[in-house]
Amino acid sequence: MPTYARRVAPFGTTIFAEINALAQQHQAVNLGQGKPDFDGPASVIEEAVSAMLDGRANQYAAGYGLPLLRERIAAHVAARYGLAVDADTGVLVTNGASEGVYAAILGTVNEGDEVILLEPFFDTYLPAVLNAGGIPRYVPMRPPHWTFDTDELRQAFNARTGAIVLNTPHNPTGRVFNAQELAFIAELCQQHDVIVISDEVYEHLTYDDHCHVPIATLPNMFERTLTVSSAAKTFSLTGWKIGWVYGNPELVTGAWRIHQNIVYAVNHPAQYGIAHALTLGQDYYDELARLYDSKRRLLVDILQGSGFHVSVPQGAFYVMADFSALHDGDDLAFAKFLIEQVGVATIPPSSFFCPEHRHIGAKTVRFAFCKHDDVLHAAGDRLRKLAQRV
Repeated sequence: MPTYARRVAPFGTTIFAEINALAQQHQAVNLGQGKPDFDGPASVIEEAVSAMLDGRANQYAAGYGLPLLRERIAAHVAARYGLAVDADTGVLVTNGASEGVYAAILGTVNEGDEVILLEPFFDTYLPAVLNAGGIPRYVPMRPPHWTFDTDELRQAFNARTGAIVLNTPHNPTGRVFNAQELAFIAELCQQHDVIVISDEVYEHLTYDDHCHVPIATLPNMFERTLTVSSAAKTFSLTGWKIGWVYGNPELVTGAWRIHQNIVYAVNHPAQYGIAHALTLGQDYYDELARLYDSKRRLLVDILQGSGFHVSVPQGAFYVMADFSALHDGDDLAFAKFLIEQVGVATIPPSSFFCPEHRHIGAKTVRFAFCKHDDVLHAAGDRLRKLAQRV
């Protein structure tokens, strides 16, 4: 009887789909998926609408992306990080950062290459590595500070290593990799001639004294780095699915050759909107960080007051919380319990580890704070009842 290909057999329904469905069934307050429940700037939306109404954007966009948007991305990178990126050959607009990472991996990893994944990792990384014929090598970060062991990472590099996937600010832990960590990774990559695929979608969301530094800005790293970012989290427009890959044109070409045979072109009107978004001044980014910092502090207070041990995030918009004092089960059992009995949805992170390392995240869950304050307070009311019950 006909069935799907063997290559997709290991890839079941994502944990996000499972949690969202269960949350809807039980009418839980959903702090699971990293999807803001508020829209981005009105002027950005108006520009996309205008591009539809005046006929600029109702047909296919250029495969590499709207030239105006690529120019704005290159200018944005130059202004913030001092990187000189060729807008014509060094920037590719993708169907969100997920497709950007996927295309970057398939476009640069050869069959048999080992690809280092720092755990926990976003769940699309592994399927991309496997579909490229790569061999994953796992290096765990461990709670409560979610740092990697330098000896373990050094040992993961060898003559067969083709790439490392880096994510900073990090999802799900909220870590922002510091200068020493980035320099250590850069040294290993140069020593072993390894490509970096750097997922930086939360680049504008850092807190306290933490600062995002793209690894491509380190000496001799631009030539071996593909950086992926997105408008989704920066401008609260996840439904538009506008992402991009930038870097060494030779590496961008690899991503392009995958991209052109999957989607070819990306939503045209939305590209006009994001091109406008990238003209917003520094005040926008400062206000965004203040908004999320307030929500971060609110959720951390709620979780600590509800009996969780919290790793306070340095960036992104997630909190990793240890529930050991509240429940005897693992993270999946606790997530289901929390939805069904308490009415709050969260993401169990063990699926972001290889089977050998799943125990590392088995007593933690990830909460998202990209929600209206009243939603966070509603979750807090339910979570505090959990603590009282315990």
